[in-house]
Amino acid sequence: MPPAPATATAAAAAQHLESVLPCLTTLSHYKQFHAQLITSARLYFEPSLRARFLDRLALSAHAAALPHALLLLRSLPSPATNDLNAALRGLAASPHPARSLLLLAGRLLPSPSPPRPRLDALSLSFALKASARCSDGPATLQLHALVLRLGCTADVRLITTLVDSYAKCDDLASARKVFDEMTVRDVASWNALLAGLAQGTEPTLALKLFHRLVGSFRELPPREAPNEVTMVAALSACAQIGSLRDGLYVHEFVRKMGVSGNVRVCNALIDMYSKCGSLARALEVFHSIKREDRTLVSYNTAIQAISMHGHGGDALKLFDEMPTCIEPDEVTYIAVLCGCNHAGLVDDGLRVFHGMRVPPNVKHYGTVVDLLGRAGRLAEAYDTIKSMPFPADIVLWQTLLGASKTHGDVELAELAATKLAKLGSNVDGDYVLLSNVYASKARWADVGRVRDTMRSNDVRKVPGFSYTEISGVMHKFINGDKEHPRLQEIYRALEEIMSRIGELGYEPETSNVLHDIGEEEKQYALSYHSEKLAIAFGLIATPPGETLRVIKNLRICGDCHVVAKLISKAYGRVIIIRDRARFHRFEDGQCSCSDYW
Repeated sequence: MPPAPATATAAAAAQHLESVLPCLTTLSHYKQFHAQLITSARLYFEPSLRARFLDRLALSAHAAALPHALLLLRSLPSPATNDLNAALRGLAASPHPARSLLLLAGRLLPSPSPPRPRLDALSLSFALKASARCSDGPATLQLHALVLRLGCTADVRLITTLVDSYAKCDDLASARKVFDEMTVRDVASWNALLAGLAQGTEPTLALKLFHRLVGSFRELPPREAPNEVTMVAALSACAQIGSLRDGLYVHEFVRKMGVSGNVRVCNALIDMYSKCGSLARALEVFHSIKREDRTLVSYNTAIQAISMHGHGGDALKLFDEMPTCIEPDEVTYIAVLCGCNHAGLVDDGLRVFHGMRVPPNVKHYGTVVDLLGRAGRLAEAYDTIKSMPFPADIVLWQTLLGASKTHGDVELAELAATKLAKLGSNVDGDYVLLSNVYASKARWADVGRVRDTMRSNDVRKVPGFSYTEISGVMHKFINGDKEHPRLQEIYRALEEIMSRIGELGYEPETSNVLHDIGEEEKQYALSYHSEKLAIAFGLIATPPGETLRVIKNLRICGDCHVVAKLISKAYGRVIIIRDRARFHRFEDGQCSCSDYW
């Protein structure tokens, strides 16, 4: 180790290095600064300056900067806690966050390693951020044990990071337990759990937590007062479950909080209103944002909203109106292509696809295959798959299989089914589509072979279910539901519905039902699809004229689509159904999709 620097010029030299540090931009600059630290001996005798240099080096955007920071750390005879933390922070934010956990465990230090630096709350915080990015639940559990062993449970920021890590590892029960055990919280603590629940599998619990927060708002200390991040998380929960009533409540609270002009909040409002079936409100929020304040996310969210509701021409128009200072990204192109797909704008969709200013990924290709397949241009759809620079995935072949079924192309359907089998797909829908293609050509032996394959492969049908919100309560229905407390009324209403729409010419479409049951059984199976039960309940549980909103986990079937159109005409209701792909707005016997879906 070189001798300590002379005191006469030490202060001036140190001051010079301190002033240079913020100006470092290139790897060459960092190496020159590193050399200065070594030759002036400040690498060893100025630990504060060294740690700040390490921190800046580890977080640099230059690809070789982080490895250089790790080399520097390994070269130190006695690294300090701040040195370790700088490297942990850089690794946690890098494309390989798991290496932060290896460093914490000492496995990235030389062997035999120098004395390990002591860990502190900051060390654990960076490691927890790494485990969250890796979704590494066991690592988060081990870090939790370290938090307890080191006595850091009073550190609010650290425990908040622990809550966030558990939530991002899908261990929501542990996240809630840690949150409930906190004796002191701040708004970040509430936001961490709220976002975890909303973006995970518990959006309903997220809304309950939000109501709990708002209910005690007046008694909360200022540090726990909700902010725009709270609002975004709550709106995300509303969007996920499609609860317009809760969404309106959160929007009202946004106004009371005075954050309705915040662009992030506005973007979340657009997304929420769109996914709750209220496109008009979504666009009202979008147009309320000043043009110069709109971000790429604002445009992406609005274009997605318009596309999901079947207005492809309007989606294209908004895309073309994007200011030149905002460059479209992958999400933008997916949104526009979906709009063209849902509206049948084939030529416009191909124009957008071929004019993309970012490399297309498998989702872009998949949307184009669907676009061409729906239009009956199956040869072009297949050529698109063959032209891809990467292998087609299961979704792409399922898309081609669906198009082959729609247009009765047996050869292409068999090809797609073979590809799906090779990729390990064992979804009931694949077999049903192929079976229906054979049935349309009266190839009953092949229908039987498909049915036998399903039995031998133990193929299970994905259960269909639907939700509808009545008076602030979400009601769930499954196909052939037997559990709802008003079941008898619903089934009687459904019988009356079938009678009334029968007078309008309704005949059950049994083609999507498996062919191993009789026609009467097929009609019975169709009659009690979950969306029909949800609509029937909505008719008896809401006043005449009120809009009915239904959320379906699967794509709506052809028969339910026909039934919803006829109900809208027979009962004078607007019915909005959100399935896994898009929205359908039924009014006066017509659907917003124009039967192109």
